[in-house]
Amino acid sequence: MAATLCSRIFLTKTGWLPLAQSVRHGSKAVTRHRKPVHFLKQKLLAITEYDPPKQAFPHGALAPPTKKAKQESGLERLLKKEVETTFRECKMLAVVQNNASNSEDMLLLRHRLFKHDISIKRFPNEIMRSFLPNSRYKNLLPLFIGQTIMFVSKEPKVKEMLRVLRSSPQMILLGGCIENTLLSQQGILNYSKLPSISTVHGELVGGLTLMTSQTVSMLQRHPAHLSALLQQYIKQMQPADTPESTM
Repeated sequence: MAATLCSRIFLTKTGWLPLAQSVRHGSKAVTRHRKPVHFLKQKLLAITEYDPPKQAFPHGALAPPTKKAKQESGLERLLKKEVETTFRECKMLAVVQNNASNSEDMLLLRHRLFKHDISIKRFPNEIMRSFLPNSRYKNLLPLFIGQTIMFVSKEPKVKEMLRVLRSSPQMILLGGCIENTLLSQQGILNYSKLPSISTVHGELVGGLTLMTSQTVSMLQRHPAHLSALLQQYIKQMQPADTPESTM
């Protein structure tokens, strides 16, 4: 009975702590860090690293398939010859991107270009990629991506081509080759603003004629001036009553 009372009295005291307490201690701080491996030891470890042998194929396993070289068909050779002929005979080759134009638009565009002796050529991009790298037109290779066609003509009729392209917004000019000169889209636009060859020839002939006429007049100026001065001197030296002077 007394022990029970004592235990109640001690337990009801405020701030009482048990005699045994469990205290959790944290781990010690790491004071030693791992040193980096010396570079000579790294070289030694890299040289002596174990290289396991390649696993051999089991008996009876199939060998990996070998890729055979693709041979050109007769159609591909024919198309290459046609591309080579087109680049050799035509002075104007324009690469145009075709953006979802139907058959009626293509027929109308072909008819408009035919009036100016401009034709439409369509070659597969694989044929162009096999022909252009070995030719002097290899810088045109990045243009042949997607649906592309070519406007070709034996004479550089750039103004007529651009006039027809304005009526076909689904056709976008990418670049081309005019008279063996590779031009971008802006270069073709600048080329269209140049005067024709006949106009340039006329201006050149007119300039040369003007220069020759000015040269002739300059060469004849001093003798004519000297002749006029001598005639005036003769008139002044003659007497006043002579008939020549009165006349």
